[in-house]
Amino acid sequence: QVQLVESGGGLVQAGGSLRLSCAASGRSFSTYAMGWFRQAPGKEREFVTAISRSGGTTYYAGSVKGRFTISRDNAKNTVYLQMNSLKPEDTAVYYCAARELNSRSTAPREYDYWGQGTQVTVSS
Repeated sequence: QVQLVESGGGLVQAGGSLRLSCAASGRSFSTYAMGWFRQAPGKEREFVTAISRSGGTTYYAGSVKGRFTISRDNAKNTVYLQMNSLKPEDTAVYYCAARELNSRSTAPREYDYWGQGTQVTVSS
C-alpha cells in the first residue's frame, strides 16, 4: 500500500500559479504510476494529468494542456503539479492518485490509492 498526502493548494487570482505536491509513503513510490484529478462542487471527479513510473511519459486533459505540468521525483517520493495561467474554472479540490499498473488511464476507478485532496480556488 501507499499513503498519499497533497499540499500546496490555496487561493490565487486568475492568471496566477500554484504548485501542488503529493508526498507518498509506504510501498516503493517508483512502482506506481501517478495521476492528478480534480472535483468541483456538484461535478464528477475528472482527470487532469498523469505520469508513468519513471516519469518518461505524461499526458494531460485538453483543458489544462499547455498550462499544467506534472513531474515526479522518485528519490523524494513526491509528485508535483505545476499550474500556470490559472482560470476560475480550475477551482476544485485536487487529488493525487496512485495506480499499480503503468499503462495509460484517465478513469478514477482505475487508480488504486488516493490522497485526501487539497483545495484550489481561483478568483476572477
